Amino acid sequence: MRMKFGTFLAPFHRLGENPTLAIERDLKFIEMLDELGYEEAWIGEHHSAGWETIASPEVFIAAAAERTRHIRLGTGVVSLPYHHPLILADRMVQLDHMTRGRAMLGVGPGALPTDALMLGIDPTSQRRMMAESMDAIMALLASDEPVTRRTDWFQLVNARLQLRPYTDPHMPIVVASVQSPAGVELAGKFGVGILTAAARVGERGLVDLASQWRIAEETAAANGRTIRREEWRISVPVHLSDSRKQAMADVREVGGNYWVDYMQRAVGHEPPSGPTDTIIEQMVEAGSVVVGTPDDLIAAIERSQETTGGFGGLMARAHEWTTCDRTRYSHELIARYVMPRFQGSLQGLEASYSDACGRVDEIKQVRKASIDKAHQDFQAKEKVKV
Repeated sequence: MRMKFGTFLAPFHRLGENPTLAIERDLKFIEMLDELGYEEAWIGEHHSAGWETIASPEVFIAAAAERTRHIRLGTGVVSLPYHHPLILADRMVQLDHMTRGRAMLGVGPGALPTDALMLGIDPTSQRRMMAESMDAIMALLASDEPVTRRTDWFQLVNARLQLRPYTDPHMPIVVASVQSPAGVELAGKFGVGILTAAARVGERGLVDLASQWRIAEETAAANGRTIRREEWRISVPVHLSDSRKQAMADVREVGGNYWVDYMQRAVGHEPPSGPTDTIIEQMVEAGSVVVGTPDDLIAAIERSQETTGGFGGLMARAHEWTTCDRTRYSHELIARYVMPRFQGSLQGLEASYSDACGRVDEIKQVRKASIDKAHQDFQAKEKVKV
């Protein structure tokens, strides 16, 4: 299958930087991806902990859509327990119209416990609430009839969307999946896509992605739905350069500090043990981060395709582990050398080159004969003049 390439933009901005400039930098980052031919960008929603500073992916998407031409823009993801489903669905349909079908809806339960606690939400209830909201949103998007739902945290009473989706039947929808099966089960129930944040080494180790896909397929079948691998996206941190040594030098220090300063101290995840400047190297060895050359990323994708059975999109996790110039160069390398390998755009060129190489002796003879004939014709014309 033709693979989609894009980004997962949380975003992650180091505490102490100017937040206004950081958001502007995020918008310019999306513009760059659009210029380079990336197909998707997923923008996160967070409200606490100081680093992930986009509170409304919908507002960000509206601004980014005005600056871009082709790239599709999704909520990556909007936290369903924090919103009334009617209001969220209505806003996404409006974005669907304003972007002329480039908006996508990514949903999840909410990643930061500090967000939920500020809202008085029990974090253990978030996945149940996500499922209840998703049921309502899908009904609102798909049904022309009024929708009624009653839960302990929202109600719909003969509700309908006055503005129908621009995209038929509705914008693309994905459910986030990290470690628990809740996300893939919900995606299977409604036959929608999956956005897997597979890179994090969590409390239970690396996620068995093949098993998660089986859960999605089994749930889809039980609900009379189908689920397509083409709509399965995997997100992983990536940084490329001309050599593995240079790539690692670019991100070693700041990347390691990110895992300690944010993921450990603020979010509560434990990074690999040892000195900070070894963390990224350990994660590369574990296969949870790709730092190296385009060939290294190509090999990592091929391994993942084999172990998972196949997926349809790679979303490079956006980070600021190095300078803007080196980040841009990394994404240029992906666009120039990695994307074509998984999108079929080199097949004809490689076949043509191979044909030419296989006929090089014949080509030499033909070229010589053509030149000899041209000389003979010229000499004949000169004789006629005489």
